[in-house]
Amino acid sequence: MNVARCAAALLTALMLMSPATYAADGAPATQAGTVQTTPVQAEQDWQLLLVNPWNKLPEDYTVELKKLPNGLQVDARIYDDLTAMLSDCRKAGLRPLVCSAYRSSETQTRLYNNKIARLRAAGYSKEAAIREAGRWVAVPGTSEHQTGLAVDLVASSYQVLDRKQEQTAEQKWLMEHCWEYGFILRYPSDKSAVTGIGYEPWHYRYVGRETSKAIQDSGLCLEEYLTALENAEKNIHTNENQETAKAVS
Repeated sequence: MNVARCAAALLTALMLMSPATYAADGAPATQAGTVQTTPVQAEQDWQLLLVNPWNKLPEDYTVELKKLPNGLQVDARIYDDLTAMLSDCRKAGLRPLVCSAYRSSETQTRLYNNKIARLRAAGYSKEAAIREAGRWVAVPGTSEHQTGLAVDLVASSYQVLDRKQEQTAEQKWLMEHCWEYGFILRYPSDKSAVTGIGYEPWHYRYVGRETSKAIQDSGLCLEEYLTALENAEKNIHTNENQETAKAVS
């Protein structure tokens, strides 16, 4: 189904749904209380590719990368919108900085293992360290950074990846305006149980301008949006089939 058509149908459906309905009508919840949804395949719509603790990056996934001025790389298809967003942020008198973008599997593995090692050094058991590490550094193969569609953005004046990042003028601007350029704040503070990732007020994911507006208007995270989108598609197909059956009869 055409994504634009689905987005329009979804916005209508969301107006009739309460927040509790998203999980109730969606895919089964995991033992941790998170919601799993059917991943959208890259060949169907690359902008909606779902990569999270329960949906690994396809083994044959490839991406054409384009280098940013600071040498980091992103999916070439998001370059123009990312550049426009950063440019407009700077025009507002701010100094945003891309501190992380595309990561290879090797880089993600190194970051993940380093996080486990630091937790072990802090006194965590092996099992607890692995569990806690996965909340902050994605297990290799489950990181959005490996798609080239995600970037970590910080204020040049404060480059620490912690909760204080949300207090910077840069993050306040980005959280308010990112959807205008096709991006969403991927891991909001109130969605950790759904995304499986702790609050990251610096991690932005490209989903395309139609989807970013729908997510902005609905207050959903990507997992919830995809579940609602899947339900909207099913409803449309059901209605179309019913109309066809009526016409035939």
